[in-house]
Amino acid sequence: MILVTGATGNVGRNLVRELLDAGEAVRALTRDPAAAALPEGVETVPGDLARPETLPAALRGVDRAFLFPVHGALDGFLTAAKEAGTAHIVLLSSDSVTFPEPGWIGEKHLACERAVADSGIPHSFVRPSIFMANDLGWAHQLGHGGIVRGAYGRAAMAPVDERDIAAVAAYALRAPRPGATYELTGPQALTQIERVRIIGETLGLPARFEEVPRADVRAKLIGHLPPPAADFLLDQLAAAEQTPVPVLPTVEQVTGRPAHTYAEWVAHHAADFGGGQRSAPRVHFSGV
Repeated sequence: MILVTGATGNVGRNLVRELLDAGEAVRALTRDPAAAALPEGVETVPGDLARPETLPAALRGVDRAFLFPVHGALDGFLTAAKEAGTAHIVLLSSDSVTFPEPGWIGEKHLACERAVADSGIPHSFVRPSIFMANDLGWAHQLGHGGIVRGAYGRAAMAPVDERDIAAVAAYALRAPRPGATYELTGPQALTQIERVRIIGETLGLPARFEEVPRADVRAKLIGHLPPPAADFLLDQLAAAEQTPVPVLPTVEQVTGRPAHTYAEWVAHHAADFGGGQRSAPRVHFSGV
């Protein structure tokens, strides 16, 4: 039995499907099973990583688990997993832990990795780059004028499709390799200007990027993120404007198929962009 925490999130929902399609027995942990809308065949159980008393029942009979990085709230899960005899944990981490200066976000993920390592449970880490799903935060702007306003438009990053993160995590769960790390990116280094253009071309929408000062972007971000997280994101963009993020072949090496392109991701989320209803960014950069 494989337990998936964060089962209704960008990665977790896709991971549940990957594992079911591979014939695995899957249990999904979610705060509200009635509203989870997960595929038929998954066992959905109530629980919350921030409420340790809910976890022993969820872990009963589980031999492998996918762990979502709830910063500062993993000890209860790890204690319960050890008592349940869980044989392997795959932690969703971040490529930021490999940076020379991990920054606020990287330090949060390093703390999660240390907690898992210190538990003594065999484990592996999945370290994705910035998520393509972050760009769903542009839907509101695109639906109201077609102009995405931001800083560092020429920053070239290699965002990764959440389906590819899930596929790598599924591999790590189905073929456990204690101590393994999987660092992954998307297949292309693309600037924000290029990504907005691709959205417009793929969906037939008016779309262009407009550069605005960093201070203006920061002021908006800290309405939704802690100030250190906002600064980390902007620093990442500033660095990527000078040096494009390298593209890694991990997804294809692990799955045997090419990673999804940005245009393919956009087409997959056409309805999300077409609605233009998102008024705030859902930032999950470098594993946040």
